[in-house]
Amino acid sequence: MKRIGTPLSPSATRVMLLGSGELGKEVIIALQRLGVETIAVDRYPNAPGHQVAHRSHVIPMTDGEQLRELIKRERPHLVVPEIEAIATETLLDIEREGLAEVIPTARAANLTMNREGIRRLAAETLGLPTSPYKFADSLAELEAAAGRIGYPCVVKPVMSSSGKGQSLMRSAGDITKAWEYSQTAGRVKKSRVIVEGFIDFDYEITLLTVRAVGASGAVETFFCDPIGHVQVNGDYVESWQPQPMSAAAIATSREIAHKVTNELGGRGIFGVELFIKNDQVWFSEVSPRPHDTGMVTMCSQVQSEFELHARAILGLPVDTRLRTPSASAVIYGGVEAAGIAYENVADALRVPQSDIRLFGKPEAFVKRRMGVALANGANVDEARERAKLVAARVQPVALDQVRKTEAVKVI
Repeated sequence: MKRIGTPLSPSATRVMLLGSGELGKEVIIALQRLGVETIAVDRYPNAPGHQVAHRSHVIPMTDGEQLRELIKRERPHLVVPEIEAIATETLLDIEREGLAEVIPTARAANLTMNREGIRRLAAETLGLPTSPYKFADSLAELEAAAGRIGYPCVVKPVMSSSGKGQSLMRSAGDITKAWEYSQTAGRVKKSRVIVEGFIDFDYEITLLTVRAVGASGAVETFFCDPIGHVQVNGDYVESWQPQPMSAAAIATSREIAHKVTNELGGRGIFGVELFIKNDQVWFSEVSPRPHDTGMVTMCSQVQSEFELHARAILGLPVDTRLRTPSASAVIYGGVEAAGIAYENVADALRVPQSDIRLFGKPEAFVKRRMGVALANGANVDEARERAKLVAARVQPVALDQVRKTEAVKVI
């Protein structure tokens, strides 16, 4: 953009976030620091991003008519998808009609919303190395696909995120359970699934890749240091930066990330997930937005992934330099309750070089991500130990438990 206006005035630069969870919240904060007027949209009220945006709306974002009406009413200059469950066909129309610019592009949002689209693009169009894969629309097709791929194999709904609906099948005895889970836990019910052959990798990384306007005035590609992470059932629980890698593996990872993000186009940050074994690299997935494992960048980099995304989409310069070895660890809800409280926060923050982010989600579940612990260290191992210690010390409690504790104190 040539200029940035003043929020809540006729000159305002307006950005709409579609999905306003913890990642969207941080993007909104980064945009507001640059003087942008922000509009947060989510499917439930009081989402984390709703709590900091200039305006907020609650709509089912898979409803194309409601999405179109909201965009026409708010007239954002930029529409920034933060989740997969969006009526991306409507975004294609919005962009085609010139109602708003979709970040990074409407085509990228449409392709990456569905694992089938992005996998076929990566493997069949770009010829990138991936695990073997098949698609299935029924239990019988899943059984046949697993038989062709072989065991162990991974089953994922083509439309899901954060491990929802994902299963590791070790034998034919796991098929029925995996199918049922994929149909109830994905973003869309009765979803098609992808069956992926299991790769014997040493570790997996997220390579944050930024397409931003460079000194030349054209869009260039910039890379952050690789992020290592631990996932349980497909959901991130811990990440660190930098992940030690050979020079050859880093070079190949960047080559793959450049190819896929260049094909998707536009501006912004992409989370490119890759499997690594020695110097071999396989493409796994790509998200055209900040990545959950990238929350570590809030304490590791000169500019966090959220600041990089905000700057890139506005056409501003970016700086992807690492500041210090760092780590993050998830703080889970631990309880099923609304409006929970957090205890032992002071004790947690006594861990050296540590910080936390509590997302403010209105409702907690046992395995819902409610916050993240952050820590720096002399090296990655020290940072990881500190981050895990911080996360372990924070204690989420239900409101009725808080009241009982307070009653005992009064007595």
